[in-house]
Amino acid sequence: MGREGGAPVPSPQQARAQASAIGSGKPVTEAEAAPTTRLRALFDGPRLSPGQRRIAQYLIEHITEAAFLSITDLAERVGVSQPSVTRFASAVGFSGYPALRERLQSIALSKLAGASDAAEEARPNELQAAVDAEIDNLEDLRRDFADPERVVETGRALSRSAPLTVLGLRISGSLAEYFAYAARRIHPDVRLVTRGGSVAYDALLQSREAGGTWVLAFTMPRHAHETLTAVRVARRAGLRVALVTDLGLGPLADEADVVFATGTGSRLVFDSYAAPAVLSAALLQAMTDADPERTQARLEDYEQVADEHAFFLKD
Repeated sequence: MGREGGAPVPSPQQARAQASAIGSGKPVTEAEAAPTTRLRALFDGPRLSPGQRRIAQYLIEHITEAAFLSITDLAERVGVSQPSVTRFASAVGFSGYPALRERLQSIALSKLAGASDAAEEARPNELQAAVDAEIDNLEDLRRDFADPERVVETGRALSRSAPLTVLGLRISGSLAEYFAYAARRIHPDVRLVTRGGSVAYDALLQSREAGGTWVLAFTMPRHAHETLTAVRVARRAGLRVALVTDLGLGPLADEADVVFATGTGSRLVFDSYAAPAVLSAALLQAMTDADPERTQARLEDYEQVADEHAFFLKD
């Protein structure tokens, strides 16, 4: 922190922290809360059976239609019996399905009214503005996806690289970890690099010696010198580099063979990565599509192991 006229001058990130501090806003009553929030509050309290959770999830996802269904139609849509719907209504605190449906209809009507009044909403608060900015980033990415050929071609190349190295240093490590975790389900040899310096250089050189041809690198603000150095090491070793970043220009982009630039959310003190995460999922999809037989075999093997060792809860 520097000084200006004797007063401390905040750093850029400190300034962002101050500017994006979450205000208290106005209290939100139950009736003003988002319909999905109201439904979750209605259903989250009781201890529901798996079948009852299916009913609750269907109502959350289809409230504007489901609120006006008869008990017979709702049971048929969800795939449960009519008595199950009655027991569900009782479990969430209603005398029966008619009383529950009356409550659901009031929530559904508020959602429909809210949709028609969306254009007249008041100025968004800090959190809503951050979400709006991310929606803009996703809209831009959607337009980029109008021609998916680059994503498809890069996914094929990453799929063929064995091993495939995924690089993400400092704050970009979380995106790299997500990608590597998912890619290991469909690719036989994925190597994750989240430490810089000589550790990264060793990993990149070993990957090339083992026959790897590509590195997928993630770099988000603030862009690290060590990421640039690692990318240059990869290129000198003979590896090609696909880069996921927020900047389509600059020294990092200059070093990459393929650049996917998409916006990050910068309205809060720490950036958010909705668009880069969707882009990552698109590249994973392209890898999946590149070798469907290998994908199917690996996913089946993984599910068998997961069931055998009970990796996951039975939701």
